[in-house]
Amino acid sequence: MGIDSCVFCQLLDKKLPSKMEYEDEDLAVFWDINRQAPTHLLIVPRKHIEKFSDFTEDDNPLMCKMMVTAKQVADKLGLTEKGFRLVINEGKDSGQSIFHVHMHLLHGRRLMWPPG
Repeated sequence: MGIDSCVFCQLLDKKLPSKMEYEDEDLAVFWDINRQAPTHLLIVPRKHIEKFSDFTEDDNPLMCKMMVTAKQVADKLGLTEKGFRLVINEGKDSGQSIFHVHMHLLHGRRLMWPPG
């Protein structure tokens, strides 16, 4: 699947609608349309990287920014007191269905351990 057919690239380019919570020149945070918790946001870099294992050392600042932005959005939405979960799926067997790296921010229900 190429970048042109990537649903996240289309969302980032505003070719598809989304409920954006945050965006800047490096990444965007928007609400997942297939929520697995009452609060389920996706932190998505604008740079098309298919999966976590494709990150390179040059991408370290981007990964760090994804983490910091997740915390900032959680703070803004008042999620930090009760807690939240960050998840990155790697490959088909982990549940990755869109091959553009992204981080899930989940909150609002009891999240069990170990995860599914």
